[in-house]
Amino acid sequence: MTAGPQRRRPYVTESGGERTLQFDTLTVQSVMAVDEPDRLTLDYTRAMMGFLLFKPAPRHVAMIGLGGGSLAKYCLRTLPGASFTAVEIDPDVIALRESFDIPPDDARFRVLCADGADYVRRREEQPDVLLVDGFAAAGLPMQLGTADFYADCEAMLAPGGVLVVNHWTADPHYALYATRLRSCFDERVVVIGAEDGDNRIAFAGKCPGFPPARGQFLALGRRHAEQHSVDLLEIAQRILRALDRRRGRRPGSSTEVALPGRGRDLD
Repeated sequence: MTAGPQRRRPYVTESGGERTLQFDTLTVQSVMAVDEPDRLTLDYTRAMMGFLLFKPAPRHVAMIGLGGGSLAKYCLRTLPGASFTAVEIDPDVIALRESFDIPPDDARFRVLCADGADYVRRREEQPDVLLVDGFAAAGLPMQLGTADFYADCEAMLAPGGVLVVNHWTADPHYALYATRLRSCFDERVVVIGAEDGDNRIAFAGKCPGFPPARGQFLALGRRHAEQHSVDLLEIAQRILRALDRRRGRRPGSSTEVALPGRGRDLD
């Protein structure tokens, strides 16, 4: 989230068993199923958990943009060996944490009220995974799309770490942000689409071998699929199709595993 003279205060609505965080009547920032507060309701959040295909057992996950805490709660429940830091610039968003069943700070979890760009620039932590989901009412704050920001993210990550960025294709600066990200990570980036909007999820790796070989990638998906309600195999297929297009290979080749009910390829 971003603060400023024209920022709108967040508010909570509830309908049909879902609780939402919003800044206006048109855009939903976060959704929580009231009966299942730890479930990832929106597809873009499930897609962001695709980092498990690259980093299945992170020790530390950091996130810029708390929102309704969907990703934080899911990681805390399913990754018991990981600590989690959420960085949120807007104190009004943090003030709503109880409305979304975000747990209090403890030894594994903390919420920092700070600017995400400043957080990565200081490099006081070295997360294995860095999630960037810092949207405000007007879209992605400019400071979370600069070349310096992505360079700071790369420098901050632990060796072999993964950056995951939620971009919005309706943002007029989307192409510029995507180009900067690829440049800062020397093209070690793969992008997939979300099924419930104009979101594009970019995975960028801090290692020369990113992304892994296809066989290793699918093996990781199968191995960890039963541990998660997120369909990691389906996300793996989205990533592999994106890589096929980038390499000029025909999607649906013999290396692709058939999955029932596979989602639409939006990239």
